Amino acid sequence: MPVIGFIAKRGLQALFVLFVVTLFISFAIRLTGDPAVMMLRESANVSADDLARVREGLGLDRPFLVQYWDFVSGLFTGDLGNSFFRGPIAPIVTGALGATLLLAMTSLIVSLLISIPLGIYAARHRGSFGDQVIRVLSLAGLSFPNFWLGIMLILIFSVTLRWLPASGLTGPASLIMPAVTIGVILTATNLRIVRTTMLEVLSAQFIMVARAKGLSERSVIYKHALRNSSIALVTYLGLQFGTLMGGLVVVELVFNWPGMGTLAVEAISQRDYPILQTVISILAIMIVLVNLIVDLVYMALDPRIRLE
Repeated sequence: MPVIGFIAKRGLQALFVLFVVTLFISFAIRLTGDPAVMMLRESANVSADDLARVREGLGLDRPFLVQYWDFVSGLFTGDLGNSFFRGPIAPIVTGALGATLLLAMTSLIVSLLISIPLGIYAARHRGSFGDQVIRVLSLAGLSFPNFWLGIMLILIFSVTLRWLPASGLTGPASLIMPAVTIGVILTATNLRIVRTTMLEVLSAQFIMVARAKGLSERSVIYKHALRNSSIALVTYLGLQFGTLMGGLVVVELVFNWPGMGTLAVEAISQRDYPILQTVISILAIMIVLVNLIVDLVYMALDPRIRLE
């Protein structure tokens, strides 16, 4: 019952957040320009009546609150409407969302596979040469702009060696470079978090007790120390998800990845309000859900955490 109450409370908070976000998005994007002007920009002798007819056809002549209500109701019923230029929105956004989630999850897995073992090694061998090397590499990773790293990978593995496709989503091989680009950037921070939290946990009294009981070092590290230190990492991963969604925009453009970032940039350039509203709102919903999942994972990792 406490879990159900907690989820219900967070659900109400999430609805309020989404209401504020979608309302702000719907209002703000209308300040970027008139789609009717964009559609008729190549036409000669455009009159005010021509612009009025186009606005009426797009539904932009209706009051703002009416347009907003149609958008929100369609968002929660699955009827996303039509783009100004591309037809039905649902299949467009579904394909882009799938590509973005594939890239985001693969990048996160790459980061965890690198950062957790290296972070544990650095904590266990604090002050050693290996620890120093790992810390320098993590600092270097923080210094790399993701677009620069992506371009370097393209020049090396696509242009020079011709091992991997340079752009697009054409198969598993096309996922490698964008996932590594984002994964390396994420690893730089995740590694430092794992190392710092492991250092704190390894000096705790319960770790000394576990070793005194004769438990294997592997069991002490992975069953006791890692589990207790993972809360900080889980917290950061939840916060990192929003940054990850924003950072994907640049990487998607570099690799011409058909995801939500590329779709949003194209919608901005065309002033395609329906697609841009839908993309940003879906990303906001995902971030809210991820933060709810993080809170639930807390309880699974640490029984001492209680709901109030």
